[in-house]
Amino acid sequence: MKRLVILGGGESGVGAAVLAKKKGFEVFLSDKGKIKDKYKDVLSKNDVEWEEEKHTEAKILNADEVVKSPGIPDDAEMIKLLKQKSIAVISEIEFAGRYTKAKKICVTGSNGKTTTTLLIYHILKRAGYNVGLAGNVGNSFAMQVAENDFDYYVLELSSFQLDGMFEFKAEIAILLNITPDHLDRYDNKMEKYADSKFRIVQNQTELDAFIFCVDDEVTRERIRHKEIKAKQYPFSIKQKVEQGAFINENNQLIINTNKQNEIIMTIQELALQGKHNLYNSMAAGVAGKLVDIRKDSIRESMSDFHNIDHRLELVGNIHGVEYINDSKATNVNSTWYALESMENPVILILGGVDKGNDYSMLDDLVKEKVKAIICLGADNKKIIKAFGGMVETIVEAKSATEAVAQAYKMGKKGDTVLLSPACASFDLFENYEDRGTQFKKAVRAL
Repeated sequence: MKRLVILGGGESGVGAAVLAKKKGFEVFLSDKGKIKDKYKDVLSKNDVEWEEEKHTEAKILNADEVVKSPGIPDDAEMIKLLKQKSIAVISEIEFAGRYTKAKKICVTGSNGKTTTTLLIYHILKRAGYNVGLAGNVGNSFAMQVAENDFDYYVLELSSFQLDGMFEFKAEIAILLNITPDHLDRYDNKMEKYADSKFRIVQNQTELDAFIFCVDDEVTRERIRHKEIKAKQYPFSIKQKVEQGAFINENNQLIINTNKQNEIIMTIQELALQGKHNLYNSMAAGVAGKLVDIRKDSIRESMSDFHNIDHRLELVGNIHGVEYINDSKATNVNSTWYALESMENPVILILGGVDKGNDYSMLDDLVKEKVKAIICLGADNKKIIKAFGGMVETIVEAKSATEAVAQAYKMGKKGDTVLLSPACASFDLFENYEDRGTQFKKAVRAL
């Protein structure tokens, strides 16, 4: 009996444990932190041996294979020990992919992944397809493979998940963009990070599809040097493309994957507004077309979609001041997109755990649109240094309530208070959802 060890007792790890048990593996799960009660229940019900708040080497280093949580970096001590012993370390996605014949539509990129994944899922679901949603969003892929029999999966994949994928193949691979993010995990080398993203096309054949943004410089450059077997479907807001998606001279979105049957929509009809969302809609529309969904159905789905919480979510308007929750902006690029779409003077709430951020790309937008910055983090020195000379007011806050109270004091009619942190949230909050929820609660208590 093969022994599978799982490192990390969260959503993906517990899903992998249940699937492995079902497939006859001897399974052991180990988490260096605490495991949530709801996951302990699942593990016990499925008769999985587990431990928390420690890694017992003797029980881990005798594995035939290890599934690791995407949150564990490759330079963690235990991972180094496993590599020394030549024990394969894979991701939950790689493991689960072995046990499904479903068609997989996989989305990666530095920004817009979740929105695009959810939009594609909405398009397929609304068209009556038997489809699962997994990866970085929804429930564990492995758990769904264990318990359901879907014909399609829409998977949001981070670079960390892709790093642990080897034999897995995406029938439809989507690469939205590549901008500096998580460089701390890639020796601060942009090319390493880009290579990671391009693993989305590995193992693809001529029968598969690769959808990508031809306006993205890094992507364009990489494609020139890579052998990509899949059929390519670029999308662009700057140029016409033969097959893929583009904006025509009448400001209409054109999606075509074969000549006879193109989808034409006005930009105003799209549920997702803003330039970055135009790209997300294009990628999703092309994917919908490639799985033979009717034009009318795709058009309707793209105009009635509701975006996720914590992504440019209007919380309220108090005394003429708008409060917007963009807590999901965990990198500088996401905050750039958020600021770009703002029309009013902005009070920006920024900060958290810095992932090797370069804030200089925000300089022009901050000078043009931001009247004050509230730093919401345990250590704000870098932000204060970056923007000290650019805005009149920079203050610090140690909680969402304090940040909102300060913003309320500064806000004048016609201003926008924008929580778009550009950082991870783990210093003061459990995760970006917790940060966004606390922000919304504080606004609603005003």
